[in-house]
Amino acid sequence: MRDVRLIVGAVGLSAAGDTVLWVLLALHVGTTVDSALAVSALFICLWGPVVALGGVAGRLVDSHENRRLLIAVSLAQAAVVVAMAFTTGSLPVLLALCLLLGAGVAVASPAEFALVPAAAGEERVALANGQVEAARYLGMTAGPLIGGALAGAGLTHVGLLIDAASFVAVAIAALALHARRHPHAHAAPTRSRDGIQALVRDRTLAIAMAAAIASLLFFTISVSAEVFFATEVLETGATGYGVLMGAWTLGMVAGAIGLARLVPTRWLAAGAMAGIAVQGLGLFGAAVGATVALALLGFLIGGVAHGAKNVLLRTLIHERVPEAQRGRAYAAYNAARNGAELAALGAGGVLVGLAGAQLALAVSGALPLAIGLGTLLLIIPAPRRRPAYA
Repeated sequence: MRDVRLIVGAVGLSAAGDTVLWVLLALHVGTTVDSALAVSALFICLWGPVVALGGVAGRLVDSHENRRLLIAVSLAQAAVVVAMAFTTGSLPVLLALCLLLGAGVAVASPAEFALVPAAAGEERVALANGQVEAARYLGMTAGPLIGGALAGAGLTHVGLLIDAASFVAVAIAALALHARRHPHAHAAPTRSRDGIQALVRDRTLAIAMAAAIASLLFFTISVSAEVFFATEVLETGATGYGVLMGAWTLGMVAGAIGLARLVPTRWLAAGAMAGIAVQGLGLFGAAVGATVALALLGFLIGGVAHGAKNVLLRTLIHERVPEAQRGRAYAAYNAARNGAELAALGAGGVLVGLAGAQLALAVSGALPLAIGLGTLLLIIPAPRRRPAYA
């Protein structure tokens, strides 16, 4: 499991570095340009390439040796962030560099995903996926704290250089890997739609992917609602908001490490759909209860379900997609997932403005709850009826 530990460490470090960068750049652009549109443009440039380049990234991952690809992309990302540290005074240059960084994420994420079975062995993929996702969540928890502290101390440039160093560390971890994932010499030429086709060719996988992406159109509305729910509805202020987010993240780590590995392979899809339903239930319960205790309980339960769901969906793709197509399949899933979240972020801001944070949070939970329960009925086969005898 040495290679798995290297991948887990690289993913956690990368997630922390990414979120440090997001916080630093958002605060820098927000204070220097003083424009919400500029901050929105920043995140569109960071996340948009994952959506736009899903097909291209998947083809690269399935046609090149993945360890070597991950090394090259990580070093290129380090160079981009170093350039950012010395060009923060120019918004156009910063946005262009964000596009390049996002393009690197579009390639690195499916490369890491496709390397997991080579590192862990096909029989231990579920366990490795749980560790990878837990490391990602821990990194995403630590990153904003570090980024906020660096920004508060006026060390934006130093923070960007630290982020660049994290990409170099990821490249070193990839260099140390023994695992290899080589392209298949006799594989058919790839097309832009091959990743989508790999996800929909299997009925169970197609239903699970459709439900997961549809639910994100509503789940991500909660991002716009949560801060106002905590400060205006629960009246707990910034501290209460931080505690709610901490409960959710703690739940995600517990779900990824503790719960997901208990689900048998034959129940991966059903478990993921149950995770969608319970995640929705947690948000809906928090909104309806509208007390600090019920909100904390709902966010903790929702976080556990969220963490388990993500691990189960990763493992389901590994199980249901042929090895030669996994890079394209995950890149397509990543693109669809990020596209749904970008759309939901815009819709969430509008809904919070029109209907208030409590109703927006309730909607973000109720509709995925319905999607999860409805999809379970499609995935779980109906019991056979016993023949009636006269």
